[in-house]
Amino acid sequence: MVLKKDIDLIVEGRHPDPFSVLGLHLTGAGRSLQAEVRAFLPEAEKAWVIDGRDKKSYRMEKIHRAGFFTIGLRHAERVPYNLKITSEETAITEFRDPYSFSQVLTGYDLHLIGEGSHYYKYEKLGAHLTTHEGVRGVHFAVWAPNAKTVSIIGDFNRWDNRRHPMRSIGGSGIWELFIPGIGQHEVYKFYVKSQYGGYEAEKSDPYGFFFEYRPKSASIVYDINQYTWNDEEWMSKRPYKTWSESPVSIYEVHLGSWMRIPEEENRFLTYAELAETLLPYVKEMGYTHIELLPVSEHPLDASWGYQTI
Repeated sequence: MVLKKDIDLIVEGRHPDPFSVLGLHLTGAGRSLQAEVRAFLPEAEKAWVIDGRDKKSYRMEKIHRAGFFTIGLRHAERVPYNLKITSEETAITEFRDPYSFSQVLTGYDLHLIGEGSHYYKYEKLGAHLTTHEGVRGVHFAVWAPNAKTVSIIGDFNRWDNRRHPMRSIGGSGIWELFIPGIGQHEVYKFYVKSQYGGYEAEKSDPYGFFFEYRPKSASIVYDINQYTWNDEEWMSKRPYKTWSESPVSIYEVHLGSWMRIPEEENRFLTYAELAETLLPYVKEMGYTHIELLPVSEHPLDASWGYQTI
């Protein structure tokens, strides 16, 4: 049976280990052993567990008015299941429980990140579209070693920082959560509560690939592995070029201010448009290389990209 103090901490968004409370847990012993499913669903009026084997629905009991539901199942084993809810604002919705999934990041990843030698951290931290345990969704991970709790907020949970608390992975300082059923273009932030001074704040994703346009500052789930590179010829020649004996003339440029389209509200050029205009100009002027000022989203054009989100 889940303890009242654990329920209170979950409801208040202050539980340091949400996976120890939420999800499916085996309780009791011997013949009294059973599976208990617990879920915090503040948006729900009613909730059910859908057994992944026989697809039967089991009505959950609401044991806290804020939306904490629980149910004891007869079988004493871990099985896949869905949650189904009804609310005033939406029709019946069904989804996999984020707290029914195992950890995504491996011990080897954590070891390399911890010693500072993981050269593909951008593939591990941040938000990534992935299939985990046969289910499609988004894996979120962030390094926040001084945090007491970290949660994910976004349109998908009404920006409620209690709804999706993350898992703290040992002493690595990394927090993670796999949320099934959401996908590309979801808007999100991390909500961090510090161990010190009662500080708490919404934070954009430091490993985010896409962001809202100013003055908004939320991160957006985006798959960067969409472009098909066709530079095989250049790449094959690069190792054999004697760079120390080759001419170098660098053209430094801030893409957002190099050229605009005044007829279209003075908008920036796209990368495709820059390829058709900037590259011929640089070659005509005799430059051999282009150095780009920061290309990350930033809230102030006068900063030339250095005031990054």
